[in-house]
Amino acid sequence: MMNLIFKKPLAALFLVTLATLANAAPTSQTFADDPAAIEFARDLEQRHGFKADEIISLFAQTRPNAKVVQLIKPPSSPLQRSWERYRPRFLNDRRIDGGVRFWQENSVQLAKAQALYGVPAEIIVSIIGVETEYGRNMGGFRVLEALATLAFNYPPRAEFFRTELEQFLLLTRENNLDPLAVKGSFAGAIGIPQFMPGSQRRYAVDFDGDQKVDLGNSVDDAIGSVGRFLEQHGWQAGQPIAVPAITTGTPDPALIQAGIRPSLKVGELAEKGVRAEIDPEISAALIDLVSPGHETEYWLGFDNFYVITRYNRSSFYAMSVFQLAEEIRSRMCARQATTATNREKYCRA
Repeated sequence: MMNLIFKKPLAALFLVTLATLANAAPTSQTFADDPAAIEFARDLEQRHGFKADEIISLFAQTRPNAKVVQLIKPPSSPLQRSWERYRPRFLNDRRIDGGVRFWQENSVQLAKAQALYGVPAEIIVSIIGVETEYGRNMGGFRVLEALATLAFNYPPRAEFFRTELEQFLLLTRENNLDPLAVKGSFAGAIGIPQFMPGSQRRYAVDFDGDQKVDLGNSVDDAIGSVGRFLEQHGWQAGQPIAVPAITTGTPDPALIQAGIRPSLKVGELAEKGVRAEIDPEISAALIDLVSPGHETEYWLGFDNFYVITRYNRSSFYAMSVFQLAEEIRSRMCARQATTATNREKYCRA
């Protein structure tokens, strides 16, 4: 009877154990089992001379990452845009003081980048501060896994991410890097300035002269690459970025709908009830910084403001970069303006 008594519970326990193991096993296959990924590998073999089997071998060690898709998707119940909520993420003492330290520690290379590309040092510092807090937070996702997940498991932007996956594999081949070892953001951005692979191949520079581009470890390369990226996208040295606008009533919605690329002269905007203290012949766009429950801030954004949005296509992002840069320069002025040279270098006229 003892055996009869225990046989049934033991069988049940065995089934429960099997079920537990099944649930614990990975639910997704590797990308080596994905026909689209296999086709992608064969295409790269034809166009770039890769060995398809080697790419498929990399895919065999890479699985879809559900967290990547979760992070890239727009929220199911999106919050209203709010400048009041967005601004403090980047406009705070930690990032301002960090920017001052970064500028002080890298003043020679920042001055070199400014002279070469025409981009103010504080703008380069600010972008690096917004992107990774001066290299502190470069992302912990495997870039190959993130890009493959978005290329093959996220249809809304699959075409873009397949292009970036292609660029990443070219980048790692050119620089003799292990594609499985490179870490970055959930969207596949890499290094101190968070360049996408395509941007790194097109715009990154060897700014420290060691015969290689290393955006993950070389602050000098990061500084030069941000400067060149902005210069290549049309930065105009010595020109304004943005100024506050004074509006008569609520501006015509068509002015906002026209987008953030400057399309009207400041004088033309004044005729439409949007005024600013600046040359009326400069082209500008009307920027609305909305916050539910608060009055909307209106600014005029110029060509250089638009160039910043080529880094991240958001007016909130560009305004954060601009205002953080202004705060960093102001604090540098307060701390460093002990000589006429430093006053000229760090302080506004």
